[in-house]
Amino acid sequence: MSEEKKGFFKRLAEGLTKTRNNIVAGIDSVFHGFSSIDDDFYDEIEEILVMGDIGINATTAIIENLKKKVKEQHIKEPSECKQLLINSIKEQMRVEETAYRFEHETSVVLVIGVNGVGKTTSVGKLAGKLKDQGKKVVLGAADTFRAAASEQLTEWANRAGVDIIYGGEGADPAAVVYDAVAAAKARKADVLLCDTAGRLHNKKNLMEELRKINKIIDREFPEAFKETLIVLDGTTGQNALEQARQFKEVADVTGIILTKLDGTAKGGIAVAIQSELGVPVKYIGVGEGIDDLQKFDSDEFVNALFNVEA
Repeated sequence: MSEEKKGFFKRLAEGLTKTRNNIVAGIDSVFHGFSSIDDDFYDEIEEILVMGDIGINATTAIIENLKKKVKEQHIKEPSECKQLLINSIKEQMRVEETAYRFEHETSVVLVIGVNGVGKTTSVGKLAGKLKDQGKKVVLGAADTFRAAASEQLTEWANRAGVDIIYGGEGADPAAVVYDAVAAAKARKADVLLCDTAGRLHNKKNLMEELRKINKIIDREFPEAFKETLIVLDGTTGQNALEQARQFKEVADVTGIILTKLDGTAKGGIAVAIQSELGVPVKYIGVGEGIDDLQKFDSDEFVNALFNVEA
């Protein structure tokens, strides 16, 4: 593990302390409190996972998987189930290698999400990460609804050393994307990263806006690979799941950035979102720094959750 990775793992493990106390402490007591593996044993684990924001669908799949393995491996002792449970959760969350296809070809990445979830910051951090990988990045500040969004993004662009295209406050977001696409093509950028407005309460407008933006990208930049990432605030638990559901109705969401996982008791939501929506968590954030956004790794996440070092 590189130093950066090690540092991130440590921060992630620390950040997930509350979630760990919420889930793992309860599960450990089940492993030690039951003398045999029976329905009550499974029910108890199920309840702890659901209460820990892991969600009904994911929990059901995890328990089914656990039962299957216990049967196959003729396990009799509850305490021997812990590693199997950990592996079951990891399997629920695995992200395919192809999830990061946009890093390897010319692409446009749209980032959506309601205000206050850390959307603009995530765009800035992602720009920095891609730049560090040697990519040429152009930022499009298409969140023209929130007054400070462009200034905030410009700050991140300067920090990451990437170009940024923006319109004035209240400018048409689709027009900003049009200019950004033209700039990305002219400058032979590898990735055009667009910050878009996050207004869910006005779904019709948002739908219309995203439709216009997508139409421009399809028309002006048909050869580009398209990715739509939604930013969700990990501290909001089930609320984040609901937001993701609603955004999925208006956009072709291909991945999730889960922020603010430091210090929340609701970290289990990462498992739920992926399972309930069939959309992978691709990045997670555990702090303010540019290095605090990392690719999601299910093994690392679950190890950090259960505080076991790989």
